[in-house]
Amino acid sequence: MRQSLSKSFIANTVTSLNVFCGFISIIQTSEGNYQLAAIFIIIAAIFDAFDGIVARLLGTSSRFGVELDSLSDVVSFGAAPAFLIYKAYASQFGIFGILLSSLLLVFGALRLARFNISVGNLNTKSDFTGLPIPASAITISLMVFSFYKNGSLVYPFDYLAAPLIVGLAALMVSKIRYNALPKMKDKSLKHKLVLVALLILALILTILTDGVIVFFLFLGMVLFGVFRAIYFLMFPENADKIETEIKVSEN
Repeated sequence: MRQSLSKSFIANTVTSLNVFCGFISIIQTSEGNYQLAAIFIIIAAIFDAFDGIVARLLGTSSRFGVELDSLSDVVSFGAAPAFLIYKAYASQFGIFGILLSSLLLVFGALRLARFNISVGNLNTKSDFTGLPIPASAITISLMVFSFYKNGSLVYPFDYLAAPLIVGLAALMVSKIRYNALPKMKDKSLKHKLVLVALLILALILTILTDGVIVFFLFLGMVLFGVFRAIYFLMFPENADKIETEIKVSEN
């Protein structure tokens, strides 16, 4: 029993580092350090992915862990990016800016609540319905990190920011399927390890290249889910065929 509690403590500590990074991001945003705030959101995403690896390795997956993970995500990937985009962009619009930036928090919380009540087997997750909240948060963070210059977002991102915020919020509560990021389709530990490596690489590239390439990569991943959904609506027979091929390859 004591050993089990010790294992749970390790996994929950990793999850707690996620919410801690979200808190640091909020502090950095309040002090005007927007690039640093964006980096801490990405670091939080690394811990968010890593806690799943730890839980699987130690065999400590639990309902408590799921709830703690979601509570951490609300702070790190809901409140932190919402506050970041408000201070860096939306504050100029007054009450409208507050409502606009709050969409990332409110719809992110709705998305997490829907996910929690749909979780069945804690050790095997299927594809995600709606855009996962960390993907939304990283996309917003990378936009601020890459294109916030001299006190404002540079053109044309000063015009694209509002539609992007609304789009990300809508995608989080949509029925569109996502299975790439931020946690991948959790069929094996290998997928989790690959994800952590990709997130660390994204963080390094963000710092070294001013984040521009990484932003467009994440934006492409977000849009891929939309284009795939449109394609399947137009050609439903292909959707059934692809689903069958995926199930065969996984067995």
